[in-house]
Parts: sequence; C-alpha cells; structure tokens
Amino acid sequence: ALPPHIRKILLETTSDETAAKLLYDWEFWARPAQLPPGGDWFCWLVLAGRGFGKTRMGSEWIRRWVRDGHPLTANMPPPKLALIGATWADVRDVMVEGPSGILAVSPPASRPEWVSSRGRLVWENGSTAQAFSAEEPDSLRGPQHDAAWGDELAKWSRAGSTWANLAMGMRRGIRPQVLMTTTPRPIPALKQLMAAPGTVVTRGSTRDNAANLPDVFLDQMEALYGNTRLGAQELDGVLVETVEGALFEPAWLDRHRVSEMPSLERIVVAVDPPVTSGPDADACGIIVAGLGTGGHAFVLADETRTQVTPAQWATVAVEAFHQWSADRVVAEVNNGGDLVETLLRQLDSMISFRAVRASRGKWARAEPVAALYERGRVHHVGHFRSLELQMTSYKPGEPLADGSRSPDRLDALVWAIHELLLSGTATPRVRPLG
Repeated sequence: ALPPHIRKILLETTSDETAAKLLYDWEFWARPAQLPPGGDWFCWLVLAGRGFGKTRMGSEWIRRWVRDGHPLTANMPPPKLALIGATWADVRDVMVEGPSGILAVSPPASRPEWVSSRGRLVWENGSTAQAFSAEEPDSLRGPQHDAAWGDELAKWSRAGSTWANLAMGMRRGIRPQVLMTTTPRPIPALKQLMAAPGTVVTRGSTRDNAANLPDVFLDQMEALYGNTRLGAQELDGVLVETVEGALFEPAWLDRHRVSEMPSLERIVVAVDPPVTSGPDADACGIIVAGLGTGGHAFVLADETRTQVTPAQWATVAVEAFHQWSADRVVAEVNNGGDLVETLLRQLDSMISFRAVRASRGKWARAEPVAALYERGRVHHVGHFRSLELQMTSYKPGEPLADGSRSPDRLDALVWAIHELLLSGTATPRVRPLG
C-alpha cells in the first residue's frame, strides 16, 4: 500500500533479522477474515472458495496454538492437536508438507519435526499434532485433544461419523476448539455444523485473495464459472443445494439454457420494488425478459439492486428499458401505489408502463411460471447466479440460498414471465436479432 519509493527505502533499511520476523508474522500479512474471531466459540467454520487462503489459515492457527495455547489456558501442559483430512495423504501433502502447510509457514527456529512413519508433528516445546483420515472415523475414538484442524469437511467420505468422534474427543484443556476449513457442499454434516450453537462461520471468495493469485487463473475461473452454480460453490464459497420441495429445479434451468439471444417479438422490464429504503431494505428486483417465437420466453438480464433509494432503482429500471429497447415496464404496486409510476415518469414521461397487483401469494403466482420452466418454454440467456439461487431455494418461511430475506429477483422474474406468456395482454411485434 506504500508508494514505491517509500517501500524501496523501507526494504533497504530493514535488517535481515527484522525482515525474517516480519516474514513469519501472520497477524501482519493476514486479511481480517483470516484471523480467529473473538468470543466464546467451539468451532470456527470457514466456508470459502478455492484459493481463499484456507490452508494458510489452518497452518497459522495451529502455529498459534503451539506457541500460545488458548488465551485461557496459561501454564497448562503443551497442547495435543489433531489434523483431519479427507485421506491421510491429504493431511500429509496439503496440511503438513504443502506450500501453505504447517512446515512451510513455520520459522526455521520453531519448525516441528514431521515423523512420517507415525503421522505426527512434534515441536520442541512438547506439543504434538496427530494426523487422522476421515476414511477411518474410529481412529478418532479414544484420543483427546486441546485443538483440531479439519480440512475440506465437504470431501470427507464419512463426514458425520468422523465429526462425531472428533467432537467427542475435544475434552482436553479448559477451552478446546476446532477450526474447520472447507469449500462448501450441501452434505448433512456440514449443514448440521453450520447450525450448531457453538459454531462461528466465516465466509469468503476466491477473489478476496486476488493479490496472491495469478491474474490468468482469476480470468480463466471467471470465464468458465462466473455466475454459475458451480462458481458460486467453488469460487464464492456459497452453500448451493437443491431444496426439497422448491418450485424450480436446477436441471430445468441447465437443460433449456441458451448462449445467444434469438429474435424477439417483445421485451419487458419487470420491477419488484422494496417496501422501504435504506441499509435494512430488501433489494429491488429488476429482470429483463423477452418473448421469442413459438411462445418461448428468454431471460436476458438481472439488474437487481440492493440498498438503493426509490430514485436509484427507478433510474436503473428506466436505463434498462432504453438499453434493451423494451416495450414496457411492468411493476408491482401493492406497496408503492401510484408512487412507482410517478417515479418512472419523472425520468421518462413517455415510458410504457403497466402496474400489476399481487392478489395471490408469491408461491401461487410462481407455480404457473415454474410449470413453464419445466416444459422448456423459458430459457436463460447465459447464467444468472443470484437469481437462480433464489429460484431453486425458495420455499415460504425458509431462508434463501443467497442469504436474501425476500425473493425479490424471483418476484420480478415471475412478473416478467406473466406479462410475456400468461397475462394475455401482449401485443407482439417483430424484433430483429440484437
């Protein structure tokens, strides 16, 4: 963050001894999300995308335990630690000997000895860390530990029983703790751990660590997986799952997805305004969709905005109307009344506008739209990650996969498809490609 000439002076005047100490000072290098949270917790669960720095976090956390122990365990015997990976080879190759493993991040003067034949790290102060494989949950029966680091829980073949045996052995010392680092997958053991009262969750994405990753890697990942469900899971650390009983299924979206926009007869911008504005307001759902030939609809853009004022979301809606040469703006007015149309006409008095009112609940409105998706009559032109997470996780009264409180994107989508395929108000006109 320093100017180059100041940085050059600093580096040239820093002694080798100071530089060596700084090199191994994790509190100096770490991002805030990579440092342990405060408070009284049993499990620190890190859900983050690949390349976030989870392995370095685990290695440094073990280093700190060996050096300091728990803050409340002064004058206690050297801690006994556990290292658990999907396989014993994963513990060795990633957690211990890997480029961000415990051996690599430890200063030479305090680097532990890796006794490979016993799967154990031994420090000069008497601390030890034993390697365990999630393929053998019973190996965790009996041993007691002060602290444990488990890596990639979502990959563990026997995650439930491994976690149960590990947790039952966390009974050494005054305040035993577990660090669990993983890219999330929707397995029962992970969801149970997330919901446990003693768990503190830290989330992060691959992009958070962009300063330490090659640009070509980031560009390639974004090109291949940006805005996809796989990218949400593997890059953004989002727990992506198919919610049993949800109206929309991921397979419907993927099966009928297209890469290019066809010739369209109509285009609409659908708006689901939030009830309030400010930092605690719901998002304003804004979806652009078009009507193709043969009664097929195509979702073109998700322009949803969060924490915006009415004037701001109205501006986005009008800009989308002109950018896409749309035929109409459709907006729900249950809560905003005439204000919604007034805001839009203040920006463009000639805009074509249609107000819609919700006479049925969200679920009832969305059901016929879901049926159209299942029959292959609605297509997404590309990927819309946040929208699709809402679609495939929405159930009344249950949390949404993207963390939103309200399915604002889904609501706007439903109004768009109703306008194009279900309202009977469409007046098609031929629209050329593009």
